[in-house]
Amino acid sequence: MIANAVSNLFSGLCHADKKGTRILAVTGLITAGLLGVSGVSGDALRPISAAHAEEMPKITAAPTISVAEEDLAPVTTISHGISLYGDLKYGPDFHHFEYVNPDAPKGGTLVQGSSVSFDTLNPFTLKGTAAPGLGIMYDSLMVSSADEPSSQYGLIARSIEYPTDRSFVIFHLDPRARFQDGIDITAEDVVFSFNILMEKGSPYYRQYYGQVDNVEAIDDLTVRFNFKPGNNRELPMIVADLPIMPKHYWDGRDFSKTTFDAPVGSGAYKIQSMEAGRRITYERVKEYWAADLPVRRGSNNYDIIRYDIYRDLDVERQAFFAGEYLIRSEHSSREWNTAYNTPAVENGEIKKEFLPDNLPNGMQAYVFNTRKPLFSDRRVREALQYAFDFEWLNRAMFYGAYKRNVSYFANSELAATGLPKGEELGILKGFKSQLPPELFTEPPYLPNFDPPNGRREALRHSIKLLQEAGWELRDQQLVNAKTGEPFRFELIIRQPGLEKIALVLKARLRQLGVTLDIRLIDTGQWVNRIQAYDFDMTTFWWQQSLSPGNEQQIFWSSAAANQPGTRNFAGISDPVIDELIGLVIDADNRESLVQRVRALDRVLQWGFYVIPQYYLGGDRMAYWNVFGRPETVPLKGTSIMTWWIDPEKSRNLKKGGY
Repeated sequence: MIANAVSNLFSGLCHADKKGTRILAVTGLITAGLLGVSGVSGDALRPISAAHAEEMPKITAAPTISVAEEDLAPVTTISHGISLYGDLKYGPDFHHFEYVNPDAPKGGTLVQGSSVSFDTLNPFTLKGTAAPGLGIMYDSLMVSSADEPSSQYGLIARSIEYPTDRSFVIFHLDPRARFQDGIDITAEDVVFSFNILMEKGSPYYRQYYGQVDNVEAIDDLTVRFNFKPGNNRELPMIVADLPIMPKHYWDGRDFSKTTFDAPVGSGAYKIQSMEAGRRITYERVKEYWAADLPVRRGSNNYDIIRYDIYRDLDVERQAFFAGEYLIRSEHSSREWNTAYNTPAVENGEIKKEFLPDNLPNGMQAYVFNTRKPLFSDRRVREALQYAFDFEWLNRAMFYGAYKRNVSYFANSELAATGLPKGEELGILKGFKSQLPPELFTEPPYLPNFDPPNGRREALRHSIKLLQEAGWELRDQQLVNAKTGEPFRFELIIRQPGLEKIALVLKARLRQLGVTLDIRLIDTGQWVNRIQAYDFDMTTFWWQQSLSPGNEQQIFWSSAAANQPGTRNFAGISDPVIDELIGLVIDADNRESLVQRVRALDRVLQWGFYVIPQYYLGGDRMAYWNVFGRPETVPLKGTSIMTWWIDPEKSRNLKKGGY
């Protein structure tokens, strides 16, 4: 009753003026103690007689205070940059990133090789295979720093504005920003870019930007993204990565179709020429408006960038030795150790280096398509782990170059190792009834055939798991115990060099009675098939960052499992993983993020969705000695876009465009 009296009293004291401004009139009743929660007797609330009322002192209402609605808006931060956690390394007046040479000369021609035979110049849809290098045509609102785990600084957006809870973000565009045809970049172009990707782009974008509620142009140079409810600190940075396209160019054109019309971009390079399936050439935009911005100073140093297309990897490698292109990343340890003994390497004309990085190596693996009934049982997937003899492969074929890739976040503090503890353990206990019991009692592991009788024990364990899953050996062939159907599946690959490794896998599977068919297909066909999930098994490398977030939904979530064009090639659909992804996204500090990622990693490992392969921990780079490069290698590794063609070296070798 007292609570109701207080409520009614406040209701009577509250009203609104004609403008909708809230007004609260506070009277002397409050100071008289009539609104106290305790100490109010029944007499205090008894009706007052007229005679008694005349004896009471006059009570004068206090002045009313008007509070405008706009004054109640959330307090926002306006900054030149944003980071996921903690402070920015670079202040508002920084001149350039520390890992570039701000005085690098501009000029020369960078020629690279590629195995991607393209049939479209639109990289944003599922249709066709996009030409290599198209990303350099498009700028985003902000740019990531390579020497910080998760920081961005303004490019097309001069500044960013956001509240403490990051429930929305406002970008203030640089009035100097121009497209490659000289037309101003406006907020309407930002809105168009977001909407066209959501409506007609690859399903990847609908998943990646799924937490954006809407986007609106406040004026020509101000755009606001409103987010759906939730504690997703990364969302402002996700939309800051949005590639900006010109609305005026795409008006009247079908964004969803393949095209060989050179599009207008917002970045430092535009298409100069193109021969379908053979080469594509980009030229630096002479009047690029952002060339002297701090985030661009010292990068984009080549006048010309060209990609030559090779259908055969061996031919591509020999073309490099002949000087047809200037730089390559070598993925074959055998070729790295045997094929580079050439005169050009020996006399220093070609430099050969291993460049380590500090990034998580992600997961490179043979991927089970768990949409297929053959791989829907976790015991089957675990059993087939024992068919990959990494130790033997590393000695016999890889020259001891690799480490076994156990974790989905290998080579980083994010990897789950040992037994779960601390916050990670607390998180996993909440899902204990839905997880394998051994997850809590055994560290993640993969089979090792090197110990005495290791191979025999591994095969015995595999057969036991397969029998539990309903398979049995008949005449040295594994068949379904009920239907008699043989255990047979196909591995699709796109690189000839992977066949030799796959043949070892095939031989080990044969010992289990399993038949593996290996099919080599071209890159375009491979891309189309994996995007449509039309495969039994393939190889893939999920690359990871130092600050995992929303992209984990595209990799592992149930929502992505049956959505073509995502990266959930394994078809993972697990409510526990979905919740763990949500926890990763909601992390509000670095330590909590690490613990939550470890929990996700551990559950993924114990799901046996892939047969992990191996990782290197850096790049094998070979390049003709015509380059200059910065002295500092940043946290996230070197980038060829911060290198430059040295004029003197170029003239000496007659390569590089000088």
